[in-house]
Amino acid sequence: MEYIQLGKTDIKIPPITFGGNVFGWTADKKTSFYLLDALLDKGFNFIDSANVYSYWAEGNSGGESETIIGEWMQALKNRDKIILATKVGSPMGSGAPDLSASYINEQIELSLKRLQTEYVDVYFSHKYDDSTPQRETLSVYKNLINAGKVRQIGASNFPLAILREAIELSKEDSLPRYEVIQPEYNLMERAGFEGEYQRFCIENNLSVTSYFTLASGFLTGKYDSKGAATGKDREPFLKKYFNDKGEAVLNALKVTAQKHKVSEAAITLAWTMAQPGITSPIASATKKEHLQAFDEALHLNLDQEDYERLNSASE
Repeated sequence: MEYIQLGKTDIKIPPITFGGNVFGWTADKKTSFYLLDALLDKGFNFIDSANVYSYWAEGNSGGESETIIGEWMQALKNRDKIILATKVGSPMGSGAPDLSASYINEQIELSLKRLQTEYVDVYFSHKYDDSTPQRETLSVYKNLINAGKVRQIGASNFPLAILREAIELSKEDSLPRYEVIQPEYNLMERAGFEGEYQRFCIENNLSVTSYFTLASGFLTGKYDSKGAATGKDREPFLKKYFNDKGEAVLNALKVTAQKHKVSEAAITLAWTMAQPGITSPIASATKKEHLQAFDEALHLNLDQEDYERLNSASE
């Protein structure tokens, strides 16, 4: 497996990032440990979490994902083998995004405690906070980096104008630079990233670990109708995809998967990995066999006909 440099840093990550939102939600502790073991065995050592994962699940309040990852790393004493990302700023349920110095200083300590580690490799601003000056946010990150609690920083869900402002501010004031960007991007949601945003990331050597790569499982072909998603944990995330475009994309995935004798998830991952500017798309799994799609995607060679079929359906 070929590892990829993260932005202008000395961190190298695998071509697929594992989304830790499932830990403590659709994967219990035992299953999560099993998945993490399998991921590390395969070389997929970049784990993406957040302080809020997964507050939305019944009985949860946030922090469950970080807690499980921390217990797993502590049990195996393997922190040095893991590239770990977590996030701050997104509200735990209701409320507004918060990237103030006081909130970040509070939350990093809680995350480190749950993760049972002294540092995180990448600390993301989860959502833009329009009530806090960006200089304040970047300054507190500088202090955390100097203290050894954070290695690098990233930005998720940032509008392009705000991201551009942050990059300029980093240059002008000798503040840390967002090195990795996390937008929503998949075959069903292309417009938000493609074009100007995509060019900005490429021109500024910003790595992109896009999320919802599998569109909450829709792009695995598992849910071919609203009925198939009814009552599932992911139903709230899936229902918007059941339309003509969704049907066309699923059909294109099915045809392409049958041609290459792999899963639809593998086709989805391979298409995303091949898009300009994408460094390492985020994908989750809840069973060890789901990880087979990761291996398949790494060895897939989609041809021009495949790209045209998928692009046409997803435009």
